[in-house]
Parts: sequence; structure tokens; C-alpha cells
Amino acid sequence: MSVSDHLLSAKGMEVTYGAKRHLFGPPGLGIKVLHGVDIGVRRGETIGIVGESGSGKTTLGRALLRLVDVTAGSIHFDGRDITRLPDSEMRPLRRRMQMIFQDPMASLNPRHTIRRILVEPLLLHRLASDRKEAEHHAAAILERVTLPQACLDRNPHELSGGQRQRVGIARAALLKPDFVLADEIVSGLDVSTQAQVLNLLKELSRDLGLSMAFISHDLSVIRAICNRVYVMRHGRVEEEGDCERVFTAPASAYTRMLLDAIPLPEVDPHWLGRESLMEASDA
Repeated sequence: MSVSDHLLSAKGMEVTYGAKRHLFGPPGLGIKVLHGVDIGVRRGETIGIVGESGSGKTTLGRALLRLVDVTAGSIHFDGRDITRLPDSEMRPLRRRMQMIFQDPMASLNPRHTIRRILVEPLLLHRLASDRKEAEHHAAAILERVTLPQACLDRNPHELSGGQRQRVGIARAALLKPDFVLADEIVSGLDVSTQAQVLNLLKELSRDLGLSMAFISHDLSVIRAICNRVYVMRHGRVEEEGDCERVFTAPASAYTRMLLDAIPLPEVDPHWLGRESLMEASDA
């Protein structure tokens, strides 16, 4: 499949940390974290990136967003080579490439109210003509992510972990992105809250036509929401394919080992629906 068939793609991507470039001679060796990774995300598709700690999955995600510089290879977004675009040219693309972080307390300014956290990006990117319109959009997205309007005047520390994660999702969705990277966003949540957050992401992805990459070490989560999966090992893609095929008939011994390590006897693709029904019956 060609680059033009993807919204976001990378070819031969390498990332090396600690490589110092000298005035004379080649750069220092550093530590290579990604080794020639090829990856692609089609329009409207959700891919999973899985692997053990240290496999390079978070570095891969950040490199795709140009939050980490690559030392080799190329990255294309919407048909444009962004591998080495200067910051001034990347800035207009940032709105279209959003990230939802693992720890919302680290990504939400603790001194700002939720109102300010949601309104200011809209004004910055000129997605609202004035503050009144921006506040209208902020109130609407808060309702969309099932948070009460009273949250607008609260600070992040006054919300629960699941509520903060919904604010992070709302902030990303408000900017009408084309691509969203979600990095281990449910790892610190209980199973019921995980289901609520993941169902919300599935709905937003469908309604807004988002392309999404979901990084997780939990294969049951990946199977529940992703179309395809990339299995990472030591900075390389160990296996890639449709989720059903990879989970039912893995070609790699490493993927089989990851599946065997899941504490459940069988990966259940329907657990999200069951958790939602349980939540409805408890209401």
C-alpha cells in the first residue's frame, strides 16, 4: 500500500537517543531505540501498538507526532513529508495531530480551571470567533464526554482519574483533529471506568471520522477497539496485521508469548459492551 493510501505513515523510521553531533566527524553513537520501523494509519482507522515495557512503543508514537526527532527514515502526514519540517511549518499541523496522555494530571495545568483548559486552545487555533462561542463549544464537548457542567469551574485535582481522562479526550476532540495518539490512557483506571473511556473513544472516532493509534500493553483492550495491531519488540515491528488474525493465529512466537501472559484465559472482545450494560443497570 502506498503512502498516499494512509493519513499517517512512516518508512524506515529510526530514533536514537543521546547521539551528539560533533563539529567534525560523524555524530556519536547514542542508544538506538527504533530500528527501521514501517507503520501506516489509514483514514478512519484505529491501530494498536503493543509490546512489553522498553519495546519502543511510546517512542514510536511520539516520533509519529514529531515530538521526538527521527535519525533516519521518513514520516508523511496527509501526503506531505513532515520528517524534518521546521517548527514554524509544523505548528499549523499540530491541531490536526493530537495526543491523549497516560497521566492527565501531568498534562492538565493544575492552576487552570477546566473551562480555561478547554477554551484557550479554541481561541489559540481560531476555532471560535470569540470567548462566548468558545465557551459554548466547551460546554457542548463536556456534555458529549458525559461530564457535568459544574466541572467547568473546577481544577483538575478536584476531579476523579476517569473524569480527568475524559477532559483530556474532550480537549483533543475540541480541536477537530484528523489523528489522535492515545498512550496507555486507561492503564491506571478500574475496569468499569476503562470501559466507559474506551467506549467514548470508539464513539468519537466513529462520529468524527478520526484516525487513531492506541498504545497499550493490554492486548484485550487493543482487541476491543482496534482494527489492526503492530506488535513491537526491541524497537522493531515483530508482527503486524488485522486484530482478529493476530490474536487468533499469531505468526510470531513473541506474540504468542504475549497472549499467553494475559491473566484472562481468553481474550474477550465483548467486555466493553458488558461493562456498559452493568453501568446502565446500576444507574
